[in-house]
Amino acid sequence: MKYVEVVLPLPLDGLFTYSVAGDSEAMIREGCRVLVPLGKSKRYVGIVMHVVEVEPAFDVKPIVAVVDRQPILLPRQMRLWQWISNYYLSPLGDIYKAALPAGLKAEEGYKPKTETYVTLAEAYRSEQALHVALNILARATKQFKAFTDFLSLSHWDSLSGNTTQEPLTELTREELMNAANCSSTVVKALVDRKMLSLYEREVGRLNTSEEAQAKQIKPLSEAQAKAFSAICAQFSTKNVVLLHGVTSSGKTEIYVHLIQQELDRGRQVLYLLPEIALTVQMMSRLKKVFGSRLGIYHSKYSDAERVEIWKKQLSDAPYDIILGARSAVFLPFKSLGLVIIDEEHETSFKQQEPSPRYHARSAAIMLAAMYRAKTLLGTATPSMESYFNAQQGKYGLVTLSTRFKNIGLPEIEVVDTKDLQHRKMMTGPFSPRLLEAIHKAMSEEKQVILFQNRRGFAPRIECKDCGWVPRCTNCDVTLTYHKQFNQLSCHYCGFTYGVPETCPKCGGVHLTGRGYGTEKIEDKVRELFPEARVARMDLDTTHTRNAYERIIDDFSAGRTNILIGTQMISKGLDFDNVSVVGILDADAMLNYPDFRAYEHAFMMMSQVSGRAGRKGRRGLVVLQTKNADLPVINQVVNHDFKAFARDLLDERSLFHYPPFYHLVYVYLKHAKNEVVETASLEMGGRLRQYFADRVLGPDKPAVARVKTMHIRKIVIKLESSIDRNRVREALRYVQKQMMQDKHYAALHIYYDVDPL
Repeated sequence: MKYVEVVLPLPLDGLFTYSVAGDSEAMIREGCRVLVPLGKSKRYVGIVMHVVEVEPAFDVKPIVAVVDRQPILLPRQMRLWQWISNYYLSPLGDIYKAALPAGLKAEEGYKPKTETYVTLAEAYRSEQALHVALNILARATKQFKAFTDFLSLSHWDSLSGNTTQEPLTELTREELMNAANCSSTVVKALVDRKMLSLYEREVGRLNTSEEAQAKQIKPLSEAQAKAFSAICAQFSTKNVVLLHGVTSSGKTEIYVHLIQQELDRGRQVLYLLPEIALTVQMMSRLKKVFGSRLGIYHSKYSDAERVEIWKKQLSDAPYDIILGARSAVFLPFKSLGLVIIDEEHETSFKQQEPSPRYHARSAAIMLAAMYRAKTLLGTATPSMESYFNAQQGKYGLVTLSTRFKNIGLPEIEVVDTKDLQHRKMMTGPFSPRLLEAIHKAMSEEKQVILFQNRRGFAPRIECKDCGWVPRCTNCDVTLTYHKQFNQLSCHYCGFTYGVPETCPKCGGVHLTGRGYGTEKIEDKVRELFPEARVARMDLDTTHTRNAYERIIDDFSAGRTNILIGTQMISKGLDFDNVSVVGILDADAMLNYPDFRAYEHAFMMMSQVSGRAGRKGRRGLVVLQTKNADLPVINQVVNHDFKAFARDLLDERSLFHYPPFYHLVYVYLKHAKNEVVETASLEMGGRLRQYFADRVLGPDKPAVARVKTMHIRKIVIKLESSIDRNRVREALRYVQKQMMQDKHYAALHIYYDVDPL
């Protein structure tokens, strides 16, 4: 008898063992799905991780059924799952839930898309029988026309005796109805007469009609060609290369040449982007070159589409290139040769909630290593970790410092809003200089991007009489006012509240919005520039895949003059006609209470600045701040990444932060504040037994209650040289100890490894 060790889509550590008997023994393979019982009445679709023949020392239940004839999970994927589970201290079941489309996790979750086809009934497949059928239909005009049209289109009208003189063509019911201009009732009547019969055929949801057009691969400029050669040379000795190219330097064209080189070698390519919005533009560019060899994979696609892409990757004709967001790293590949991680600095590559809290960049590098493939990291503003690895020689480094066609980097003007506000010269969130620049751009039929990294109408509303501010009942945060929906919203738990007409504290009627979100900026822009066509791009306006595409297409085509957005607009979007970029409030990013605040602020300001003047003349960026004398502002203005990185790395080294140290955040959550307080103090003490003064806290995080759960946070700083396996063992052991205490039965403990 065989036994299988199975992972289930549940937030549980470890594997579950079941027995396999009878006909199932010959079918069972690692990577296949099996239907298994759990508990008294539940059944789950699990994935076989190991097949063993040694009988376990405990009683096991038999599997219910084998779901697959062939594995849906390849050996390297299973290794990647195991690596993510170990490195990020996540239950393997959480990785299963994150990796597979829902249709592959349910017993009957995925239904193939089928189409109804029409064929000639067996009884009429001779020349003589056809004449009989036509005579029968002579008085039924619509049926006669539909039948004769069917014979013509399918080539059954070429019957001579019992054989056709022309190859038969399959015909869908829809095609017949369109050609004969008839309804489904007419077709049904022919089926009822047993002259036609219907059958179903599975058809893909994926568009595979476009052919590759290699002739459209553009030749590289001298600077690009030099960078391309340098990357290839670095790949001879390094598995990972960092391409540090300024905005609009033409990194994408280099990627295209590298992809083609890999395809010529018969290998596959994984191309990761941080945001779904970016796949819209990149998909269009790559489709023109690689056609149907390109597949797209991200969470805005329907589950059925993602299942079909997964199955296609397991077929004998998989996509040669996959373009996708974070989750694409989990797709099966048969011959992966190159991984491209574009905008590698982006925090969107890190999964925050729910578990597994993995970083797609690290997971992709590990995946590439398993295939002996190469990884290219591309960005204008490298993350400190990647830049440090390149400086230390762990990664190769290639620099591309000139923009395509030698267009100058944008001119960045700093506007001191503190002084302007004191002199009452601001028009809402706009300085006179920014308004002047927008007016000029509009008069020259150029486009404008306005960056405000805060959505909603106002970050909060406030009673002018008593100072009351509405807060979420589930979370320790103020509520954001969304004028479009006339509601207050919590951006942590998603709960919404009606806007009060009077202050519930003092009864006052003077409730007013404080601060500016993108929605309020949009209103102000429409007021100041009534002739402008304005669009907004944030989470509130991009709920669907089509919404992303519509906003980007409209702006690219010039149907929108001014685009207002959050950090979405900073992420590598390429627009030809943007002459002005306004950064409305740099201080909101710089003053965030986190050791990465300056790194993230520099990256966002540099990236959004790079949207200006990308094709044509040099662009202008107006950067508004109350802290104009900060060194980081000067480094953004001078596009001086090296100076910024040098200062930041010196500071990180001094205070034991990444990339010199690894961080692990320990979070404890409980519905009762006193329980989580006691538990966090106890766990902090237990952790100090293993890690001594590397442990900081526990403390309350900036938001200490989310979705009614009280939170405490412990920080562990670990030297890069420390034994990570022993660290994992200690952390898991302490967690197990804590959970054995009955007082902590409802306590939730989890780890965030390498947090952002």
